[in-house]
Amino acid sequence: MSACVDGLFVYPVKGLAPQPLDAVELEPGRAFPSDRVFALARPDGPYAPGLQRGISKRSFYVLVAEARLAGLDTHLDVATQVLTVGVRGHRVLAADLSDEQGREDALAFFARVLDLPAGVRPVLARDAGRRFTDSAPDSDRAMEFVSLINLASVADLARRCGSEVDPLRFRGNIHLAGLPAWEELGLVGREFTLGGVRLRGTSVTERCAATEVRPGSPVRDLPVPRLLVEHYGHAYMGVYAEVVDGGRLTLGDALRRGGFAA
Repeated sequence: MSACVDGLFVYPVKGLAPQPLDAVELEPGRAFPSDRVFALARPDGPYAPGLQRGISKRSFYVLVAEARLAGLDTHLDVATQVLTVGVRGHRVLAADLSDEQGREDALAFFARVLDLPAGVRPVLARDAGRRFTDSAPDSDRAMEFVSLINLASVADLARRCGSEVDPLRFRGNIHLAGLPAWEELGLVGREFTLGGVRLRGTSVTERCAATEVRPGSPVRDLPVPRLLVEHYGHAYMGVYAEVVDGGRLTLGDALRRGGFAA
């Protein structure tokens, strides 16, 4: 079986649910369109509109500390900027983030979800041209990297620890199937193509406590970073890559390294 793209995901709001895609148009040096363009910043943290530099994920309300966010079924319509939130199959919020009242409604809702003190609300972070990715503090260039997850590596971890491991724990943009476990680490420092898109592996992805949270549930049920270290001697799962030549990326596109199918 040749290695290929098995899943494509965008995360418009940092820390909230993934949105699956059938295809995506990528540009050189740019991440997935609409990926991590919104975030819920801590009001006592360093974020301020127009900050123009990356800051730590801990400056935002995200799964590393707020597992309850995983229990929300969220979707942002990137065309209309309407954010909808469902809980147990029931819609509980529809807020237009391009509208002042919609933003107020959304922030009041998340203040309740996060059980913030009376009068305290998150800050809706949104700065044109910037993304709130975990790699953003490294540089503006790193802010635009895409993340890849090898499904075989996830399956190998599941086998070793004797527990189901959902690949969505790792919140990657691209899921790869058909690649032997851990061979994705060899993509770092090399160029490769997915369909007609050329990328360059930039770094491995070290995992944090956010991966302990079960996708779709506010339950922290698996100590993923500790298990990675116990079984492999490192806390890596996945790699970052930079888009070198853009194009349309679709489900099923083949991975090629050095002109040969992986």
